[in-house]
Amino acid sequence: MNRKTLVLPAVAGLLAPLLAACGGSEGDRAIVVGTTDQFIATEDAPAPLDPAYAYDTGAWNVLRQTVQTLLHVPREGGEPVPEAAESCGFSDKASGSYRCTLRPGLTFADGTPITAEDVKYSIERVLKIKSDNGTAALLSNIDTVETQGTDGIVFHLKTPDATFPYKLSTPVAGILSKDKYPGDGLRDGFDVDGSGPYTMKVEREGDKVGRFVFTRNPKYKGDITPRNDKVELRPFADSAAMGKALESKDIDMMARSLSQKQIKDLAEKPKEGIKTVEVPGLEIRYLGFNTKAPSVEQKAVRQAMAAVVDRGALVSLVYGPTAQPLYSLIPSSITGHATPFFDAYGEPDRDRAAQILKKAGIKTPVKITLNYTTDHYGAETAQEFEALGKQLTASELFDVTVKGTEWSTFRTAQKRGDYAVYGLGWFPDYPDPDNYIAPFLDSDNFLNTPYVNTVVRDQLIPRSRRQADRTAAAPVYAQIQKIVAEDVPVLPLWQGKQYVAARDDLSGVEYALNTSSDLLLWELGRGTA
Repeated sequence: MNRKTLVLPAVAGLLAPLLAACGGSEGDRAIVVGTTDQFIATEDAPAPLDPAYAYDTGAWNVLRQTVQTLLHVPREGGEPVPEAAESCGFSDKASGSYRCTLRPGLTFADGTPITAEDVKYSIERVLKIKSDNGTAALLSNIDTVETQGTDGIVFHLKTPDATFPYKLSTPVAGILSKDKYPGDGLRDGFDVDGSGPYTMKVEREGDKVGRFVFTRNPKYKGDITPRNDKVELRPFADSAAMGKALESKDIDMMARSLSQKQIKDLAEKPKEGIKTVEVPGLEIRYLGFNTKAPSVEQKAVRQAMAAVVDRGALVSLVYGPTAQPLYSLIPSSITGHATPFFDAYGEPDRDRAAQILKKAGIKTPVKITLNYTTDHYGAETAQEFEALGKQLTASELFDVTVKGTEWSTFRTAQKRGDYAVYGLGWFPDYPDPDNYIAPFLDSDNFLNTPYVNTVVRDQLIPRSRRQADRTAAAPVYAQIQKIVAEDVPVLPLWQGKQYVAARDDLSGVEYALNTSSDLLLWELGRGTA
């Protein structure tokens, strides 16, 4: 799974003028968007697009086009607004019960009416299945779901949670039909049925998706107004292949993810007919630890790594101006951001790391393997981990092996606890500090981590959610981040920026990717906006 009323940055130097609208068949053909996200069904993950399982940006970008939620975050950012719902709001001042009323006349794409019972079924299905992918954690604070007539739904929460509207805006809370999705198991494969702005067809290449074709849903009723009738989402093996397709006009836009070299080249030497746009981004990258693995079980090892890693050098070498060092799980521009890792460890210091290990009685060099995924976060990931390995090895405190694995295997192995140290990225589900803390530290978390801090889980996270004014929760997040810097169950590395590149007859490009890296394909059109 971003935008505390964020403002788009000025991109006058990058954004080429839009051309006037094209007519005839050019205006009628499908808009084609490229992505480096891969969509693969495997034995370990046979249901990559089931909302009860899907918990990565690529899968959510498919679901957002096709499956409707009660609320959604508008393109300008800010708080969620009604989508499938006509109205929603807390029914008490303590943020303990949340009531929604459905829009009249809602139907699934096949014409079947949508009622409050469908919403109840969809939410309870996620909680019943409780997949090992961490998805259900977003809804785990729900105690009961009550229907009131055919159009009223009340969510009774276990503890007050001011962030709950954001959670209802994510695909995990998508409204599904019991005729298409079993109540006690996942729906295998790539088919998706819902009531969103588009219907979808899939072209398969074996166990992979070759392309998704989204067609405007004539039965859709909601808050979104699509500016096109058809969009294709086409996966590419890497950003270089995607870039060639844009230059040859095989696609209209490159979304996730452009390489640092592509961004630099397009900014310094713009290509005719192509515009590049920077959009706000809240992606973070970090190292995660299996805190029960022998090599990193003692927190002194993790602390020593935190003292050695040179984020500035890493970012400069690999990502240049497209990223910045991060010393907290919560990125800058989000309430609660601080620099606890810098406060605790300062600039990279080999001698300090050595003292930490010596005091704990740990023999050096410590053997560790840095695991990363080769095909999920962009072309530079391999270079990033080679650089990290060299930094740690150069300290002579660590004996490092670097290993890359395809995402379809990597994610399953990581959840299973096979890796002592692993690299992951996080694209927020919603623009609140809670979504940079709970997915890593709360129960049933995304990492499936063995690390447990009961003060954080049982006291601080619930306390932070009671604050309707999210800025008032900042002191609580400061406490949590100090604990993270002390225990180092995760090690934040950097925060990224986002760019898209598109043919210059495409409009709405600056709105088609929000700060959570959600693709809003309905914003795209041809010609002048």
